[in-house]
Amino acid sequence: MVPQKQKINTRAKSPKGKKENNTKFIIVTGGVCSSLGKGIATSSIGAIMKACGFKVFVQKLDPYLNVDPGTMSPFQHGEVYVTNDGAETDLDLGHYERFIDEPMSKWSTVTTGKIYTDVLAKERRGDFLGGTIQVVPHITNAIKEAIREAAAQSGADIMMVEIGGTVGDIEGEPFLEAIRQMKSEDQVFHVHLTLLPYLKGSKELKTKPTQLSVRELRRIGLHPDMILARADYKIPKELLDKVSRFCDVPREAVIPALTVNSIYDVPLNYQKHDLAQIIGKKLDLGPLNPDMSKWEEGRERYEKAEKTVPIALVGKYTGLDDAYLSVIEAIKSAAVHHGRKAEIVWVESEKLEQKDPEAWQELKRCKGMVVPGGFGIRGIEGKIAAAKYARTQKIPYLGLCLGAQILTIEFARAMLKDRELTSEEFDEEGKIPPSKYVVHFLPGQHKGRAKGGTLRLGAYKCKLKEGTKAYEAYEVDEIEERHRHRYEFNNSLRKKLEDKGLVFSGEWPETQLMEIVEIRNHPFMLGSQFHPEFKSRPHRPHPLFRTFMGAVVEKRK
Repeated sequence: MVPQKQKINTRAKSPKGKKENNTKFIIVTGGVCSSLGKGIATSSIGAIMKACGFKVFVQKLDPYLNVDPGTMSPFQHGEVYVTNDGAETDLDLGHYERFIDEPMSKWSTVTTGKIYTDVLAKERRGDFLGGTIQVVPHITNAIKEAIREAAAQSGADIMMVEIGGTVGDIEGEPFLEAIRQMKSEDQVFHVHLTLLPYLKGSKELKTKPTQLSVRELRRIGLHPDMILARADYKIPKELLDKVSRFCDVPREAVIPALTVNSIYDVPLNYQKHDLAQIIGKKLDLGPLNPDMSKWEEGRERYEKAEKTVPIALVGKYTGLDDAYLSVIEAIKSAAVHHGRKAEIVWVESEKLEQKDPEAWQELKRCKGMVVPGGFGIRGIEGKIAAAKYARTQKIPYLGLCLGAQILTIEFARAMLKDRELTSEEFDEEGKIPPSKYVVHFLPGQHKGRAKGGTLRLGAYKCKLKEGTKAYEAYEVDEIEERHRHRYEFNNSLRKKLEDKGLVFSGEWPETQLMEIVEIRNHPFMLGSQFHPEFKSRPHRPHPLFRTFMGAVVEKRK
């Protein structure tokens, strides 16, 4: 809701009584190079605008040809973030939700592949009446329609739109052209995030790449309203003046975006330069005064957390932090909640499988263990060995999706004295009898099925069993969590495993599909078939991560 003191008519009616969409749009582009943190910048601006009292929604426009990131390797694109409505999306949507604390949806993600798929489907149906289909106007119109439809569906006062890639990329030009057209059709504020590289030889930051990036924008017909100057060193005032002068952007709208200790300090750093007031003036929002108290309290909490606690992240994509981005942020948030700073210790499961002494030494020095999701057989026996260590040595363990299946398989092998017990996913040659599957395909899933968008995706309800660690964590009877998998626990083994001490503490009420498993008489050894990391927030850690970290801290005393 828009505060009463800020009188803007975001839902004005036309003379015919039909509602008009008067959403204000804030567009974020990037220049010079990739990986500058456009997602963090977009999220931070959105957080500031929400702190002003506006309803904020965010959309990511990705120039790649994939329809969505669902089939892309984590090594290439990082984690696949899943929304409540089951969209497989770019990891930046995780930043949006964590910063703005609003759920994103399928309207939050648009790719070139999706735009072309939709436009060509219309052409095949004859929607264009035999016309020649072109990038302009058909593709650009589809992009504008996707942006405006997201604004309408979300009912946002402020619609944040991040354009992926870097200005100058060939594949990004249709998106920039669509924005150029929107600037004359809607109320648009354009933020350009760009790099000021530091040359060690001359010991100075350089503005020329930024000037060239803005010159490229001008060639396209865009003129940024604000420049966020990314740098690892303090930017001298004269350089900010120079950027303003050569890029023709008001001096107060050239804002230093320095590297900080925590990404959650970025909103405070931006607002220190009156970012909300600059945007409010341009978009006719009136005088804005964001309430940043939540962010101030968060910063104090992070600064007070001094003692470190090593947490093992046992995975198979350990070469890229972004592959487990939401998991890492959830661990850090939970640690701070308990007055600690998490030291993430990367443990590659393949090395555990190979009995690498250094990998095992790293694992054994950790006070807690998180085993995240993944697909395929590579490194699985290493994860099972890690779960055995956690079970036998009473090390707090949190398993996420695949990590929950690993927990169950290891427990079943040990307690039922059968080394052949496994998951149907790992029986690639089909030589193991189905009776040996502790985990098998969900109904409707099979090995020959297409990969993209076919898993169990999105939010599902889960009923909790009283007296369990899961119930203790949530303190409610029923929850709703997000999924991304195609396997389930084999109910035919349930009774045998329960008799041996495995607790099925959460199930999907509709079919008794097992959602949470935990081991009795253990400080904390729990796995969830869903992905709790997607709902963790910097100022409000997820209950499972919070309770897991509580067990870690308690054991360390």
